Amino acid sequence: MGTKGREIVGMDVKELVKLLNRAFADEWLAHYQYWLGAKLAKGPMKDAIIAELIQHAADEMRHAGMLALRIIQLGGVPPLSPEEWMKKTNCGYDAPDNPFVGVLLDQNIKGEQCAITTYKKLMDKTLTADPVTYNLVLQILSDEVLHEEDLQALKEDLDLLVSGRQS
Repeated sequence: MGTKGREIVGMDVKELVKLLNRAFADEWLAHYQYWLGAKLAKGPMKDAIIAELIQHAADEMRHAGMLALRIIQLGGVPPLSPEEWMKKTNCGYDAPDNPFVGVLLDQNIKGEQCAITTYKKLMDKTLTADPVTYNLVLQILSDEVLHEEDLQALKEDLDLLVSGRQS
């Protein structure tokens, strides 16, 4: 990272890199959870749900790339192996071992809610300390909020379909 770029960070850079590495691990695990869930999904509204999971998987991969770049700019190294992702994750990984679309949606809603909490905390820490990271995290948080809304809307539609009720 450039000298001046590092100077503007008004917090412990090592601590910031540690927090970003944890978020990076979350993004890789979320990517894989979405991607694999899209391959295994079964049940009503499967096609619409698969399309959403594939889009979210791509978004999570993009987030991981954004975080990796910032980690490197700060002089850090992103976690280098899936084993490290599991050690560093904030949100964990819910294996899509039940391919029913409702279960997959619930798992991914839970993951998005954890991501929202994680990024809100990162925003609070960087608000006045690091405008570059703050703006990056704000972009990612906006996506995660949209993901949660998309998944919850699909879940509501699925629940209505399965229960046979019309609104």
